Amino acid sequence: VQLVESGGGLVQPGGSLRLSCAASGFTFSNYVMSWYRQAPGKERELVAGLSNAGSSTNYADSVKGRFTISRDNAKNTIYLQMNSLKPEDTAVYYCRAAGIFSGFTYWGQGTQVTVSS
Repeated sequence: VQLVESGGGLVQPGGSLRLSCAASGFTFSNYVMSWYRQAPGKERELVAGLSNAGSSTNYADSVKGRFTISRDNAKNTIYLQMNSLKPEDTAVYYCRAAGIFSGFTYWGQGTQVTVSS
């Protein structure tokens, strides 16, 4: 099983980034996919979640209206489009897969997002 995040980097406040998470080794369409983030000295928090069919989403209040989660089940990939980025969005962003039948949970290795001028 692998979850490989990409797309992180350094961006100025107000800028945009798109994160990707490529999954392999499990039946992607049977998993709820989520993005979490962890800033230095803080607990890991849920950013956005997406149902296995892609029909239901949920977002942290802090990112509503700025971030969009999506998935492509044909490519076994999820995305996080991040717009209007703020310095407080700086964190390591993790992809998480949670099986709706298996109960298994998998995590990616994380990708760093830094918002700074």
